[in-house]
Amino acid sequence: MATAYITRTPAGTGSYRKMTISAWVKRGNRLSTNGAIWSTGSDTSNFVDFNFNDSDRLELKAKNGGSYVMRKATVALYRDPSAWYHIVAAIDTDQVVAADRNKIYINGVQYPGTWDTDTDATLNVDLSMNTTSDVAYVGRGTMDTSAYWSGSMSHVQFVDGLQLAPTEFGEVDSTSGIWKIKTTAYATPGTNGFYLKMEDRTNLDLDSSSNAFTFTTSGTLTATYDNPSNNFATMNPLDNYYPAGTFSTGNNTVVTTGGVYAPNISTLGMSGGKWYWEFKTTARVAGANMLMGITSTQSTAAAQELGEFDDDWSVDAFNGEKRNSDASTSYGVSWDTEVMGVALDLDNNKLYFGKDNVWMNSGVPTSGATGTGAISITAPASTPLGEYFAGASYWTSGGATFSWNFGNGYFGTTAVTSAEADGAGIGAFEYAPPTGYYALCTKNIKAYGG
Repeated sequence: MATAYITRTPAGTGSYRKMTISAWVKRGNRLSTNGAIWSTGSDTSNFVDFNFNDSDRLELKAKNGGSYVMRKATVALYRDPSAWYHIVAAIDTDQVVAADRNKIYINGVQYPGTWDTDTDATLNVDLSMNTTSDVAYVGRGTMDTSAYWSGSMSHVQFVDGLQLAPTEFGEVDSTSGIWKIKTTAYATPGTNGFYLKMEDRTNLDLDSSSNAFTFTTSGTLTATYDNPSNNFATMNPLDNYYPAGTFSTGNNTVVTTGGVYAPNISTLGMSGGKWYWEFKTTARVAGANMLMGITSTQSTAAAQELGEFDDDWSVDAFNGEKRNSDASTSYGVSWDTEVMGVALDLDNNKLYFGKDNVWMNSGVPTSGATGTGAISITAPASTPLGEYFAGASYWTSGGATFSWNFGNGYFGTTAVTSAEADGAGIGAFEYAPPTGYYALCTKNIKAYGG
């Protein structure tokens, strides 16, 4: 969400003591920085706030008149940018048992009770919420107005007047045992309750609760197909010690550091199947060597560009050469800011690169074991990591801005123009994926290998 957020000022008075907020969230680039999921209040001295704090702990807190009347922060840290979390805060200050007044659940399980900060809500206290003076925010803090949410959100529900269990919003999958989403609205949301599914790509602040409130969006929200039921690949901000890149737009855009060559890589790896994604450079130093491709080797130094090792392959923007094992050979054509396509066939261990929907070296991604125009690669099982990851690096001084489209339909904040889905009807690409190739996401990995 960057500096964008959704807001509404209540038109009526609801409960001051009881409420439940449920949200499915995927963390972005603002790790170790305050990032609010939901907040409400009249000012920085009177509020209720539910956020990841600057230590990556989940925190539920409230102030009245400048003093804390509730503050609970987990000892556990939540730093995984590749996964969706289901987060629930359930408050009832009338509960006799102090710990029951403020419950936090993660993926259907109540946080067990070892806290970094442990101040239970005062018995029978009226919190600063649910009045016409208490603005409600989704994706921004009230206490810390710079605490914007930077990742993805889905199915945010607020129930006014009830302290609910997470089973109202999620359930255990009977086959996998994984906690999964319920996509129906809670039937009685209360006076100020709402339900933002964020599924309508043209109306992300649509309230799907029975209240059907009108919300206001500040800033620009970027739509995504990434959701709790189908987790898409992004780039990995945790694997950034040597690359030292700066991440944004849900970790699909990376600004590289000048003179640092190590690649940034994807969160999801591939060990079988056929996969397609797109890549674009939106800013760079003219005439620079930029490398995009795949890797199955962990960088151990900043000077190790994509193509340094036996088990990573890339194509160079400067001259279209293939790079592998620290050597370059003739392969394709130069490229700059065009839409670059990558087709990875791990059924036959072949790799193809395309420029504006024309495959380099007269490649034919559907040629199977023949591998017409392909780069032949090592079978994943014989590589150091046992799987390949998408990657790119900048092989010159200066720096560049790289953007990936794993099927979310954007390069940075710019939407693709054609929105071509894969053969499973998933994703939005600038160009149609070759027949038999799929977007890199959990549904496709389950269905087609990976």
